[in-house]
Amino acid sequence: MIPFFLALCCLSLGVPGVLAQVTHLSAGVTSRPPAEQELIALSKQKWQWMADKQIDKLALLFDDKAKFVHMSGTWKKDEELDIIKTGSIWYKNAEVHDVAVELFDNTAIVWSRLRLDAIVRGAEVRTEFTATEVYQKQASTWKMTALTFSSVRDTHQIKH
Repeated sequence: MIPFFLALCCLSLGVPGVLAQVTHLSAGVTSRPPAEQELIALSKQKWQWMADKQIDKLALLFDDKAKFVHMSGTWKKDEELDIIKTGSIWYKNAEVHDVAVELFDNTAIVWSRLRLDAIVRGAEVRTEFTATEVYQKQASTWKMTALTFSSVRDTHQIKH
């Protein structure tokens, strides 16, 4: 009887900790620190600006020395903006599945797992990527200093 009672006590003591972890994980973005929430929102907004070809907003976001690494090459800020403006690559829709953020003083790295629907040189493509975005806080504004696309095998069940 005593072993049963001890096991029941241990189990009841462990349950709140497990539930707290589950609550934290399921709470999503709202349980993140404010700086992480800000960067996730900025990243999401950037994808929309790219889809809408809002060059003026992207020009303010991208640092003048920013680099953009794609599957077919590496470009600087002006080249990336021109690619978006001319529609050489049209980022029609980015469906973000997972996001992780790491902060290091005035630098932040945002990793996103996403499915990108795009038009590339006239051909419609759908690709799974991990995007790595590097931001630097300059005065009170985050500037993107790097964006790298890494193609990955689809491991998500995507609903159409």
